[in-house]
Amino acid sequence: MKLRRFQKTRYQLLIISLIIILISSITLAVMIGPVSIPPLRVWQIALAQLFPNLTGDWTPAQVQIVWLIRFPRVLLAFFVGAGLSVVGVTMQALVRNSLADPYILGVSSGASVGAVLVILFGVFASLGIYAVSVGAFLGAMLSFVVVFLLAQRQGRISSTRLILAGVAVSYLFSAVTSFLTLKAGSGDAARRVLFWLLGGLSGTKWTDLILPMVSLGIGMVYLLLQRRSLNALLIGEETAMTLGTDSDRFRKQLFLVTSLLTGVMVAVSGAIGFVGLMMPHSVRLFVGSDHRRVLPVSLLLGGIFLIWADVLARTIIAPEELPIGIITALFGTPFFIWLMQLSPKTLGGGR
Repeated sequence: MKLRRFQKTRYQLLIISLIIILISSITLAVMIGPVSIPPLRVWQIALAQLFPNLTGDWTPAQVQIVWLIRFPRVLLAFFVGAGLSVVGVTMQALVRNSLADPYILGVSSGASVGAVLVILFGVFASLGIYAVSVGAFLGAMLSFVVVFLLAQRQGRISSTRLILAGVAVSYLFSAVTSFLTLKAGSGDAARRVLFWLLGGLSGTKWTDLILPMVSLGIGMVYLLLQRRSLNALLIGEETAMTLGTDSDRFRKQLFLVTSLLTGVMVAVSGAIGFVGLMMPHSVRLFVGSDHRRVLPVSLLLGGIFLIWADVLARTIIAPEELPIGIITALFGTPFFIWLMQLSPKTLGGGR
């Protein structure tokens, strides 16, 4: 009883600490840039936009920088990082593979094909600023359908077939992306494609936040409601069946949810890797494998991580900007190597 109470208290303190770190990270990330903004001024401007009756001595340029440029970008970094982390948690339970991440389904590669078609050939050009997002989302859904069909055998989906189908589809769509890029008529278009493939959050507007925010909220609620089934699935199919979980049907539902979430996040940010691999395992080291705790902590930690990855991406070689995927890869590659040395028991997953 005392141990359970101690674990509950420690978890609550962890959540409170992460929320404080998140608010501090948002504040600092909005402050940092070519034009430095004091922390108090950041929130004064933000509150003035939410409550127009508030006034202050800030300049129109500061309002433009804080509210229209930096705040949307920082919040999108949080939503994307949180979404990819949550998907990573779910994927590792779905395939019972400790090294699984959101891109194992090939969704990222499919989204890349859709985005490249828009960037290079003007597909969906009538949609204006939403063209790339729509193209990437449709590409992600196409890859989802292909993997789903390939992974089925006699109406059932096995973890092994799911992984193999995802890898195969990922290579296929990556080859298509490379072919389309080689056919690009201008070097500038090819550079735009490369930047998108490595991920980036520049030019984010408030309207870009709606879809990832809503998708993350709905997906998170669903996954928390299914936390017991996720725990059972992570242990094994026999355990899941004993507890009354239809593992095959549940796996299909998770497959759909993770694909939709990944497609939305990739559509607005480009292909950002390693977040869904690193965050779940970092969280399990502190809170164990219970998804009731792993999911909320992964959401917060993933969002915080990507906020700071984006800060590094836009400041490390300022005034130029690095694709955020380079920053996440610099952290993710050594983490992946370290992760491979751990035992399945330590990772909280299957073999």
